[in-house]
Amino acid sequence: MPRRTPRNVLSDRLRTPRTLSGFLKTASICVLIAGCLSPLGQAAAATSAPTAANDYCSGQCSDILPPGENGNATLAQILLNQAFGTQPAHAEDQLGPYANLATGHPGLTDAKINNFFNDASFGVPAGQVASTEKPAGRTDVTIVRDKKTGVPHITGTTRYGTEFGAGYAAGQDRLWLMDVFRHVGRGQLTGFAGGAPANQGLEQEFYRQAPYTEADLQAQIDGAVARNGERGQQALADVTAYLDGINAYIDASDSGRYFPGEYVLTGHKDSITNAGTIDHFKVTDLVALASVVGTLFGSGGGGEVNNALSLIAAQSKYGVEEGTRVWESFRERNDPEAALTLHDGQRFPYATRPDSPQGRALPDAGSVTQEPLVYDRTGSAGTASAKNSSTAVAKDTLSSARRGMSNALVVSGKHTASGHPVAVFGPQTGYFAPQLLMLQEIQGPGISARGASFAGLSMYVELGRGQDYSWSATTSGQDIIDTYAVELCQDDHHYLYRGTCTAMEQVERKNAWKPTVADGTAAGSYAMRVWRTKYGPVQYRATVGGKKVAYTTLRSSYLHEADSIIGFQMLNDPGYVKGPEDFQKAAQHINFTFNWFYADSAHTAYYNSGDNPVRAAGVDAEFPVWAQPAYEWRNWDPAANIADYTPASAHPNSIDQDYYISWNNKQAEAYTAAPWGEGSVHRGDLLDDRVSKLVAQGGVTRTKLVQAMADAALADLRAEDVLPKLLKVVNSAPVSDPTAAAAATKLQTWLSAGAKRTETSAGSKKYADADAIRILDAWWPLLVKAEFEPGLGSDLYGAFTANLPVDEAPSAGHGPTGSHAGSSFQYGWWSYVDKDIRAVLGEPVQGALSRKYCGDGSLSACRDALVGTLKQAAGLTAAQVYPGDDLCSAGDQWCADSIQQRTLGGIKHGNISWQNRPTYQQVVEYTSHR
Repeated sequence: MPRRTPRNVLSDRLRTPRTLSGFLKTASICVLIAGCLSPLGQAAAATSAPTAANDYCSGQCSDILPPGENGNATLAQILLNQAFGTQPAHAEDQLGPYANLATGHPGLTDAKINNFFNDASFGVPAGQVASTEKPAGRTDVTIVRDKKTGVPHITGTTRYGTEFGAGYAAGQDRLWLMDVFRHVGRGQLTGFAGGAPANQGLEQEFYRQAPYTEADLQAQIDGAVARNGERGQQALADVTAYLDGINAYIDASDSGRYFPGEYVLTGHKDSITNAGTIDHFKVTDLVALASVVGTLFGSGGGGEVNNALSLIAAQSKYGVEEGTRVWESFRERNDPEAALTLHDGQRFPYATRPDSPQGRALPDAGSVTQEPLVYDRTGSAGTASAKNSSTAVAKDTLSSARRGMSNALVVSGKHTASGHPVAVFGPQTGYFAPQLLMLQEIQGPGISARGASFAGLSMYVELGRGQDYSWSATTSGQDIIDTYAVELCQDDHHYLYRGTCTAMEQVERKNAWKPTVADGTAAGSYAMRVWRTKYGPVQYRATVGGKKVAYTTLRSSYLHEADSIIGFQMLNDPGYVKGPEDFQKAAQHINFTFNWFYADSAHTAYYNSGDNPVRAAGVDAEFPVWAQPAYEWRNWDPAANIADYTPASAHPNSIDQDYYISWNNKQAEAYTAAPWGEGSVHRGDLLDDRVSKLVAQGGVTRTKLVQAMADAALADLRAEDVLPKLLKVVNSAPVSDPTAAAAATKLQTWLSAGAKRTETSAGSKKYADADAIRILDAWWPLLVKAEFEPGLGSDLYGAFTANLPVDEAPSAGHGPTGSHAGSSFQYGWWSYVDKDIRAVLGEPVQGALSRKYCGDGSLSACRDALVGTLKQAAGLTAAQVYPGDDLCSAGDQWCADSIQQRTLGGIKHGNISWQNRPTYQQVVEYTSHR
């Protein structure tokens, strides 16, 4: 079918004066920048709110997004925050309610839901109006902010005015953040925010994956969007108005001297003379922003070179036939025990394993090298400690792994107390200050919605509610990325393209930076270079059968990040979405890889989006293939990067299934192009077990569904689903060693109590069953290594751990999402351990591993390995298990788990207790329909 026509990114602290007198001297600058007031504080109070559009949720729609709506701060506010911890209005007022659900959910009632969420009804009651504003003096749009949250409620009488207001509000709430990410999307962050090492890492990460020129960015607007009929033209008009609103705010904040203080701290503005500029936004900036969002959250697949390396390692150890069986058993392409979002027997074959693979281009052993990106450095780039920067990306990159903690719990009205569907759902975009998402309500001609949008892309609500329906998404991760082996000719920068020796295209970015008040690095510069081919950017070099090749990465959304705007426009249009079928059609216009969920007063629905390429017959999507016409995507046009895509009916989809759950688990049977680790134990099981029980009991309410989500959010997946089998092996004979015996008893006690990572009481900052939690955190990596490395050998064990990390506990700084990220238990070897231990115990296993590993299949030898590592783990102190970092002291278990709002600007917030849940979350139950 033809194509349809974001860890701590800014630093941990400011270089503020060390003395109070020095601080006060610096803070006196605030007199020159609007008397220390933010623009929100200057808005005049209003006595009444505009009339809201029709709202069919009857007060039963709620949402929350920490830490707070206000993501802008003047220089004075930043300095006050750093010196005294004071917070600008609405900067962190959502952090407390969000955090408190961890201990508050057991006593939850419908009446108490909004103690932990906010009323997401349309409009603002007259008594709750904090301010009203006619941005830039326009008469066709009004921005009203409520007292409780400061969320902008934008009401326009014209389409232009409505979108102008949306842009203006975006500038008010996220201007600095938007500026950061338009530079990230171009690989230009260091020149904008300073040369901290993590700044360099972040821009390098994105430039490697999306090395776009300005012409590439503009082509995305001139291409599919502009040519998409009336909706495309409307999208362009909306973008123009939105940009006009952003730029009007830039001009107002500049002349009024209440622009974000980070511009002063990074040398873009002078706090005394007001010299310097804040560049206006243009349409290509929004495409750059979209490319960052798409790369972070909506581009599943890839990893073919790593797959090939682990397959080669398996075949080297076991031989080709047996090694392939071993590899396939760990890959779990279509595991029969996997948790499914569509559990009613539907099958959606995609990227299945071919009987006779064609065109594979596996590298020669030892020949793979990653393509260098940085090729020139001058000055003292990269010499400063990342933690010394406050307005430069520091400590960890935003994209240390594809994030996927988003989850969804949706129950059909047949199983609820009211007879109406109930949904609790939301995306995980990480925890940042300010947050990557922002809340808003937009009411105007052809638009009626409230919810969350990515900052700088908020011309439409991207996740939220309409008049009588709500929608949300989770990252799906199906494979839309392929790796091609292009044979080199002439030299290292020419390749064979359909039989002709063709020059690669060189794209480069040169960045230079000066020292800034907020950045600990000296002046410096460096350059990045990417070689592009028709088959995408070069990522690796290798030889295949002795021939020199470059491995390139091609994704279907490459050069098409802007296309999804049409789908979001439809979701915001009350004239378009009138039921679940319309919702699914809108989602079909989104080319990013997401699972979309829907609920209204009568129906629920699901659709898996993304441009899934139709691959040539015999091509195995798991491995690199030759860059030859026989193995290209069907009807692929390299000039525009468009091809045939699987039809909508072939995407997992459903209406009115009894319930849906998603926690980045497998979508449906035979939908095999998914990340590693979708086996018998998956994070999705934590939701499925709870929701299926509720559905079986019947009478599901909003309260019960929130409690199910919150209970799963505190669960240790390893403990709940794997620990019982491990203890069964350990206790298969008396445990004579007193240390191991005591540890096993503590683990069993914790397991009997529910195996949650919960505080002893709200705010105690200490865990109940702390010793048991410490023991399991220490034991898991030890037991996995003892269980599998002897049988696999060090080389293959290492290759498999490169495909799938062993562990992702809340405190695991070594895990894919790093420390203090909230997201946990997405990536790990829990399924492998579960299947192997059950096999050793003689229990039935569907989709078993190709052999038994623990103790080489001997129960007694397996027990010895587990008891030995359990004793070793029990002997480790809390300080050894939780070694401490720049946030936590060594041994502070609660702090090691805690969630940090990673600073993207100058304002810092406190850390909160660990919860494994979405960042933005809705709780909805509609009572009627249009």
